[in-house]
Amino acid sequence: MAVSEVNSGPGTDGSDGGTGTRAGTDEGTGTRAGADGGTGTDLHLDLPSTGSRRAALLHALRSAVRSGRLAPGTLLPPYRALAADLGIARNTVAEAYAELVAEGWLVARQGSGTRVAERTVPASPVRVPKRSPAREASARKPAARARGPRFDLRQGQPDPASFPRTAWVASVRRAVNAAPHEAFGPAAPQGRIELRTALAEYLARARGVRTSPERIVICAGFAHALRLLFGGAGGSGAGVLRGPLAVEEYGLAFHRALLGAAAVRTVPLPLDEQGARTGELGSERAVLLSPAHQFPTGGPLHAERRAAAVDWARARGGLVLEDDYDGEFRYDRRPVGAVQGLDPERVVYLGSVSKSLSPALRLGWMVLPDHLVDDVLRVKGEREAWTGVTDQLALADFLECGSYDRHVRRMRLRYRRRRDRLVRALTERAPHIPVTGVAAGLHAVLRLPPGTEPSTLKAARWQGLALDGLADFRHPEARGPLREGLVVGYATPPEHAYPAAVDALCAALPPNGS
Repeated sequence: MAVSEVNSGPGTDGSDGGTGTRAGTDEGTGTRAGADGGTGTDLHLDLPSTGSRRAALLHALRSAVRSGRLAPGTLLPPYRALAADLGIARNTVAEAYAELVAEGWLVARQGSGTRVAERTVPASPVRVPKRSPAREASARKPAARARGPRFDLRQGQPDPASFPRTAWVASVRRAVNAAPHEAFGPAAPQGRIELRTALAEYLARARGVRTSPERIVICAGFAHALRLLFGGAGGSGAGVLRGPLAVEEYGLAFHRALLGAAAVRTVPLPLDEQGARTGELGSERAVLLSPAHQFPTGGPLHAERRAAAVDWARARGGLVLEDDYDGEFRYDRRPVGAVQGLDPERVVYLGSVSKSLSPALRLGWMVLPDHLVDDVLRVKGEREAWTGVTDQLALADFLECGSYDRHVRRMRLRYRRRRDRLVRALTERAPHIPVTGVAAGLHAVLRLPPGTEPSTLKAARWQGLALDGLADFRHPEARGPLREGLVVGYATPPEHAYPAAVDALCAALPPNGS
């Protein structure tokens, strides 16, 4: 058993305050560890005096976490301090910590020590009747699965642990110190000029967008942009655009629901290996595309189809809405520039930092045709009610000082390694499962044999995986063939949990011949 305590000073438990070890204990029983390791954290562990020390330590730590006595986020003593107080080898403690990190009980980060994983949901600390060993073993696995998924491979977010905290704090400090006094008054709805200027330069350089700061409106992300364009402020229905709206036949149901709530009819546009079949656009007023990396099936929109979408918009007086949700992340191909560069008056370019930095920042942008800027600002209102000025100023500095480029390059390399590990594991363990959409982005699509997607998702849940099936993204009126598969977000798990997540995924896949 174990209990976490905070060492408030010398003599709190009858000891001399220096070692943190209980007086009168011996052979590893009733030992408090960590006070002389410089962490300020004591840990009381009861270990048997016989048997494997490593197995006993693993059992004690797992029991402490499972019972809730070591709460999520609790800092553990350094392994050297714990080894010294228990009287066991340092390697024994280090290996136990490493094994519990791999299993997901603990997390370890450079400079911040080893802690109890935040995902752990302890049972209520109540007295449980004793069970026989056989009955205890049979009950343990279902109880562990009841806590929820062990691994999150859902698409849609970067690894939260990768957020560049130090560089971001530095940008906040510089931006706040340099900001004029008026920046901290009521905020204008278009967004800070510092951020719009930095975005105009970055988007032109990195994504081929043709714009000026006057054509950019800051928003709280892609969904907020859709609400402003179609639903009006607060979903009032007084948006700038009207339906029907053509959409790719596979996409986020959340976006379709948001448009439906604004009484916008969506018309599915078929997909094939070259992307959306833009030549089939008809009487719709606008089309929503993800041309750099179709979501979720993957792959860029073919150059001829990009041009066809712009030609359609010119001929019909319509608009192309370009969702550039992860355009910075490409691995095996040349960068694909924005469609907006073909005709800035017929394309609305939409982007955000949700994939490149964090969805928690709630920062996005709309690059608008000149004739739409005033209409969007009218819908947004007289004051900014969605995005904070401090974050806008910080992002402007983050872009201008080069920190954004450095972070994207670093994450591009990290995600490429994760993608390579996934593809390598599938090649070795499930060569019959095709993998697509991996030349760019933060997710991959695993194509499944017909009729196997529901059972594979069930097997994934049994393995402790949170995972999306491809069928969930299909438009209910889609005319194209049904595709079955898994959408695997390889950017989502923390670094230490990714290898085990890939192993669990491979174990859930249907065997060859299914």
